[in-house]
Amino acid sequence: MKKQHLHIVEKVEPGSIAEEMEIEKGDVLLEINGNKIEDIFDYQYYTQDEYIEVLIRKPSGEEWLLEIDKDYDEDLGITFENGLMDDYRSCRNKCIFCFIDQMPKGMRETLYFKDDDSRLSFLQGNYVTLTNMSDEDIDRIIKYNLSPINVSFQTTNPTLRCKMLNNRFAGEALEKAWRLARAGITMNGQIVLCKGVNDGAELDRSIRDLSEYLPGLESVSVVPVGLSKFRDGLYPLDPFTKEDAREVLDIIHGWQERLYPKYGLHFIHASDEWYILADEELPESERYDGYLQLENGVGMLRLLMDEFAEAFDAAKRDKKRISNMGSRELSIATGKLAHRFIKEMADRLMAEFENIRINVYSINNDFFGEMITVSGLLTGQDLKAQLTGRRLGECLLLPQNVLRSGENVFLDDVTLDELEKALQVPIDIVKSSGKDFVEAILYRNGD
Repeated sequence: MKKQHLHIVEKVEPGSIAEEMEIEKGDVLLEINGNKIEDIFDYQYYTQDEYIEVLIRKPSGEEWLLEIDKDYDEDLGITFENGLMDDYRSCRNKCIFCFIDQMPKGMRETLYFKDDDSRLSFLQGNYVTLTNMSDEDIDRIIKYNLSPINVSFQTTNPTLRCKMLNNRFAGEALEKAWRLARAGITMNGQIVLCKGVNDGAELDRSIRDLSEYLPGLESVSVVPVGLSKFRDGLYPLDPFTKEDAREVLDIIHGWQERLYPKYGLHFIHASDEWYILADEELPESERYDGYLQLENGVGMLRLLMDEFAEAFDAAKRDKKRISNMGSRELSIATGKLAHRFIKEMADRLMAEFENIRINVYSINNDFFGEMITVSGLLTGQDLKAQLTGRRLGECLLLPQNVLRSGENVFLDDVTLDELEKALQVPIDIVKSSGKDFVEAILYRNGD
């Protein structure tokens, strides 16, 4: 077994079965029920049963066979050094819309890795094109009943899909989605829309074809291609206009009206950018079918506004205590996409609580270019440049998605500490819910 395929224990959860069985950091998992473990799929499948036998090797070389009685599907409480327990599979496509190809040189190496791994789809919600999956991979997903799997379709026109992914096998990969659907595997889909390529009649065709996967395919999001300023030498793509956005929404809403009476699902969803670009109102919460596509920015603003409204009403009932906390001034920085909504919420809070002053700043994305408007792609250097000298108050609030997952580092490697020192103000990172937004503004830590 190659070293990178050794399943080395990195962490054992306190109070877990693994701790009880004296499994420790540095131990190596060898087998479960006599089966060699290839990756996380095997591990999760073989650990489901109520009785399992786990063979591990201690750092001393001693091997322990552990007999474990547990509840069905109860987790052992082990984290491995390699989350997939295998090599990560990189993308073999050269998509005309790929954002990684639009990134400048000189950033950290991990930012340039393109994953297209079905295991990450199951574990983390990543979208996969299916071009990197073998028949054996499909068989394992069906065998282990792994759901949901998120599929990046782009189009159901096989010829066009080959062109968009720059992969001559991309059209054939669509049959793999049919195999998953027929086997009862739940899927969610995505279409990255490119102007003049897969929009218009092609979008209409794709929605019609994908609706035949219902109910196995629960939802499909339509998101506009992200265009950075670093596109020299890449496929020429133009940004969508207000009129384009309205045409896209007309197609999507038309299909929602047809599909909902039959399936009880709206199925096809437009990301929030389309409504903002079209200058149309966000749909009501019921139209999002339980927010299946939040990670694609579908319904994120509607959910935020609804959560805010509920938290705002609760805060009004606590108005006396909040007022007794004394005056407070703080600032919020966000991307251009959400600025109008953040400003609206801040204004409502200030109108109700006269002791609160909130400065809301819209940050232009000078690093990637003005067409990138989401807060998740803001950099430390843009925040520093545009907030220096501004009135910030006693603290600066930033949305959680500006930082790399699990790190206090921005995309450009500027750290949170560095930004705090440059701006001379404490920075609070706020989770994405409306409740967290209200509490971060009205209540000091510990109040």
